This record gives sequence, C-alpha cells and structure tokens, in this order.
Amino acid sequence: MDTIKIVPRDNIGRNFIPQEYLPRGKDEYFQRNKQVVAPKSGWRNLQSDEIERLVKNDNTSDNWDDLLVTDEFDPRLIKNTRFFGLVRIGRLRDVVLEHHDLRIPAGITNSLVISCDIGNDVAIHNVHYLAHYIIGDRCILFNIEEMHTTDHAKFGNGIVKEGEPENVRTWLDIMNETGSRRVLPFDGMITADAYLWAKYVDDKDLRENLRKITQNSIDNHRGYYGTTGNQCVIKNSSILKDVKIGSDCYIKGANKLKNLTINSSEAEPTQIGEGVELVNGIIGYGCKIFYGCKAVKFILGNNSNLKYGARLINSFLGDNSTISCCEVLNNLIFPAHEQHHNNSFLVAAVVMGQSNIAAGATIGSNHNSRANDNEVQAGRGFWPGLCTSLKHSSRFASFVLLSKSDYPAELDIPLPFSLLNNNVSKDRLEVMPAFWWLYNMYALARNSWKFTTRDKRVNKVQNIEFETFAPDTIEEIIHARRLLEIWIAKASLLQKGRPAGEKDEEELVSMGRNLLSGKEEVVNGLEVLGEHMENSRRKVVIMKAYKGYHAYGEMLHHYAMKNLIVYMKSHPESDFTDMIKNLQGKRQSEWVNLGGQIMLRRDVDTLRSDIGSGKLKSWKEIHRRYDVLWKRYERDRQKHAHAVLCELYGKDRLSGSDWKSALDRTERIQEYICDQVYVTRKKDYENIFRQATYRNMDEMTAAIGTVNENSFIVQVRKETEDFRDLVKELKKRI
Repeated sequence: MDTIKIVPRDNIGRNFIPQEYLPRGKDEYFQRNKQVVAPKSGWRNLQSDEIERLVKNDNTSDNWDDLLVTDEFDPRLIKNTRFFGLVRIGRLRDVVLEHHDLRIPAGITNSLVISCDIGNDVAIHNVHYLAHYIIGDRCILFNIEEMHTTDHAKFGNGIVKEGEPENVRTWLDIMNETGSRRVLPFDGMITADAYLWAKYVDDKDLRENLRKITQNSIDNHRGYYGTTGNQCVIKNSSILKDVKIGSDCYIKGANKLKNLTINSSEAEPTQIGEGVELVNGIIGYGCKIFYGCKAVKFILGNNSNLKYGARLINSFLGDNSTISCCEVLNNLIFPAHEQHHNNSFLVAAVVMGQSNIAAGATIGSNHNSRANDNEVQAGRGFWPGLCTSLKHSSRFASFVLLSKSDYPAELDIPLPFSLLNNNVSKDRLEVMPAFWWLYNMYALARNSWKFTTRDKRVNKVQNIEFETFAPDTIEEIIHARRLLEIWIAKASLLQKGRPAGEKDEEELVSMGRNLLSGKEEVVNGLEVLGEHMENSRRKVVIMKAYKGYHAYGEMLHHYAMKNLIVYMKSHPESDFTDMIKNLQGKRQSEWVNLGGQIMLRRDVDTLRSDIGSGKLKSWKEIHRRYDVLWKRYERDRQKHAHAVLCELYGKDRLSGSDWKSALDRTERIQEYICDQVYVTRKKDYENIFRQATYRNMDEMTAAIGTVNENSFIVQVRKETEDFRDLVKELKKRI
C-alpha cells in the first residue's frame, strides 16, 4: 500500500540521484549538464535589485544563489512562483508568444519550479508542479497540474536503470498474448526490428543478443532529466511524468502521459489532444493522438494516428497507419494499416501492412479452448469485411478479402487476392482466387499509388514496399497456381471415379496444367475442392478456378514485365541481350516481409546469424544492414522478375521473339487494367440504389462528379498512353 512519508526539506530540489548511484567525483547534476546547451554568455547570479523585484512579485526561493539567469533577464515577468533547487533561466524578455489563436506573454507566473533548466523566451503559467525538466526555447507551458521526471526515468525504453530489479522492465507482448514473443521497446524501433525479434523465437542467440543490444543502447545511469524541444506547446493537461518531448510538439488537454518518448520536429510535428492517456510507449514523428485515446505498452510508428477513443495495448502500430475507436491488443501491425469504427477488435495477430479492418470485425478473439488466444497471421492487403468474426489460429495470404460472416473454424488461406465467403445455406466455405484482378481492378490498381501518396514521412527509417506485386505476393501466386493445378487434377479424377492417390504430386500438377490449358467449360464442370484451408469437415469449394488460374498468370506476367521495363528505362544504353546477361539466374523463391521491407530469406538468415554471433553489435548496425539490402532490393526484384518470365515461357533463356511477344502481351494487359479500372469504378455511378438518394442526375453529378472526371481513372489512362509509347521504343532495342 502506498504511504506518505515526511522527508527533510533539503530533498525538494536536491539529492535527485540517490548517493549510492552517483559516480565518484560527480554531483547530482552530471547527467543534466550533459543534456543542457549553455547560453553563449553563460549564466550568472541574480543582482540584489533583481532579487528585490522578484520578492515584491510574490516569488520565493529556498536559495536565491541557486537561481541563475542570463544577461537578458527581466525580473518583472516572474510572479507568484516558488523555486527550489538549481534553476537556470535563459533569455527572458517582454515578448508575447503566439500559437494558433493563443497569445501568451513570456514569463513565469503562478507556478512551482524545482531544479529545471528553462530556455529562451519561455512562457510558464499556472504549472502547479514542474520538476527536473529541461525546457527548450520559445515553449508555452500553460495550465498543467504536474510535470516532472524521476531519477530512474526510462522514457518508454525497455531497459532497467542502476539498482532496479528485472521485473520493472517494460516488455511488449506482441503477436501472442501469452508473452511468448515479447520484445523490448526502444526509441527508434521499427516494425522490421519487432518482427525479427518476435518471429524467430526459436533463435535463442538472436533473441538474447537483441536484449543485450537494447539494454546497452541506452545509458543505464540514473539522473536524466525530462526534456521538451524548442517551440513546444503544452496546455490544459493534468499529468506528464518521465516524458521526453521533441521540438514543435503540441499537447493539449491530455489526462496522463507517463514514461514516454514523443518524437517530434519542425518538419514532422506530433500532436496529442484532449482526454488522452498514454503510458509506457514510444511515439514516432508526425503522429496525431486525439479525443480520449488510451495506449499502454505500445509503439506508434512515424506519421501514424490514434483517434476517437482508440485503445492500443501491448501493440506496435507501424508507420502511416490510423486506428480510430477500435480496441487493439497484442498486435504487431506493419505500415499502412487502417482500422476504424468503435466495434472493431483485433487481438494477438501480426498484420503485414496495407490492411483495412472493417466495422464490427472481431479478429482473433473467438476462444476455441480454455487456453489464451493464440495467433492470426495476415499477409499484406488483409481486408476482413463488415462484422467478420475469425477464430485463432488462422493464416491468410496477401490481399485476402473476407465477406461479412462469422467464420466457424480456423482458416489457412494460401490463395492471394482471393475472396472468401462462408456460404451458410450450402454449409461450405467458398474461395474465389484472383478476385481483385477479375472484379475489383480499380481498388487493386489504386493500391500502390494510394499508399505511396499517403507516405508523408520525412524521417524514413522503415523501408516499405508499397507495390502490390512484389516478390512476396508473386511467390504466393506461383504457389497458388500449383495448388489449383493439383486440386483440378484431383477433381477430374474424382469425377471419373478414379482415386487421386494413384498419382504422385508432379503427375497431378502436369495433369491439372493440361486441363487448365484447354477449354474453360471442362474445368467449370468440375467441383474443385481446396484442401487444408478450414479446420472443419465441410467442403471448401474453389469458385471460378479456371478464370482465377489464368488471372494469376496475367498477374505474374504483369509483374515480370513491369520490373524488366523499369530496368530497360534505367539502362538506356542496354539492349535486350544486355538485360538477359545482367539478370539471368535461378529464381529465388523464398522471401520475407520484414516489417514492410521485402528481403530474400537467405539475407534474413544471414542477418540473424550476424546478430546472434555478435558480428552486428548495435541497432544502428542492424538498421544499416536493412538499408544495404534495400539498396540491393531493386536489382534482386528485377532478377526475380526475369526468372518468373522465363518460367512463364518455359525457357531458361528468352529469345528476341519471346521478348517482343512479352511486350505485346504486357501492352494488352495494361489495356485490360485501364479498361477494368474504369468498368469496376463505373458500377458505383450506375448503381440505382446510389442514385436513389439524389433528386436527379444533376444533383448526383454536383455531389460526386462523373466517372470520367475521376482523378485516378484519368491518371491510369494517361499512364496507359505513355506505356504504349514506351513499348514501341523498347521494341526498337531488341
């Protein structure tokens, strides 16, 4: 039970660091003095007339000799304030600070200031308790109940200070609510770090060295002061304790901020608004947290938002993401995630970015045993529909769309870009492969453009692949096509009354491929059943398998040629032969989405080994390795694209005629994309129920415009025209 103690008066403003933790020859200010930039003219003691003026203005100090100022000091601007300990005040002039519509005179009034450094031209008014803080220049602190720092402040980092027991260390229990994948948060941590640490739990050397690296990356000595950068505004807030605040940060009406690092800068200011309560966290640059949000044990990536009562607990939300209203527990969420609506719930999952969780979605919380919730793993572009309910443990390939339903059993969906439907009337799960390509091209084509446009980060530490078609999704497509070949072969054998067990897998693949190269009606006459996709005894029916298979083929071709054309554009001196010479090689089939950055699995394994062996000794070195791999990634992707194209043509080496044929085909695919972007968007304008809310077409046009005015459709048409011209030019280089 907490108690109130009576301590010596000297303990207020002094003896900040317990004697046993002071290094030999150091005083209690040794950390503080490392943090402070002294004014060029230095500090000086008060003059007798200045002390007299301060006393007349109802100010007190336990020792006026400990109140230091600069040569530009106006004592008339300090009123009704108590000072304890060493307080150093920068330039103080009779000026007014303006922020939005708030105008506040510089000075210190009606406050209690304990052992602080205060920058130039600062306004501190009605701050009831300000202790052990370093305040930057031109800051406004207005109507604050409590703002102070303890000697053992960690500012949200998962370290322990001198003399602290291990059980005070802050861990993030991401991906799994049992804590089996827990990681230590630190300022500068990105989703790649968290995934590397959490995913490879079997790599004990990796995990142990990452723990050591994190502990050693931050000084464990006691005595660091809380800081605010220059031009911060903190007003009408209750409690700020052990908070490190970057420059240009705006905090208004916060209830409680404790044990935090809030990154902010002039280029990427962070804002925290009314009713917010944040404890044990790291907040990235350019974030916005407003309107009653609660976050405990968390990391918020750069340019991300929490709004309207969102709850984020034991979770990492990656860059460029927004969560509004929802409850999110024990998650690792890669960049570009959207989740809105008060009744959305996400627990114990890794969601690999570019995702959207709809209203009423209940992901991973349906208990199917007495044990803790386990895990959900969702690839890029995960999109569960309205009121979708899922059981753990489930896994989804990239860009899987789930129709509204209460899915009754665990799912493992290996078909990317597919649509799931829980058909209750027929008691079966239906999966339509390549749904996005076939029926929602507008959304698919807009995807990469949308996320690139929304990336407002200036501080881009996390490397992110925004392209929909990248080596990770392409390898999923290749695997999905093989599954479809096997399942279609089995369906054909079953129809003929022949057991599939008589043939090995390669025979089934060959048989299925032959069927899929034939007439569509033959395949459409089969009941194609998926295997190991739902933990139940009911059927999993593959819908429109023929169309999906060939759509996958178009997607592979589109990816391969898009990347090879990028290579040709960036090497104008090269011809077709040079390209083949530089890009030929075996297809690398194993890729990892490491927090949004796509890497070869072998590079991830090397990275893990180098960390586990101690070759990489700091997070700075690990991040440098990420950057090296990112610079190499474009060429790795182009080599992969070339290998994919060779496999599509069934050759080890393409000829000039193959290249010409590929260019012709990719031009047709681009035309298809352009047409389907228009067709799929046009449906929204022609829908009679959408038209029903308008008096007439003039009102509808005034409200939403016309399909031909849609900016993205106009953009795709222009890109298609340019693509035709580019293809003509490339044909000359064969």
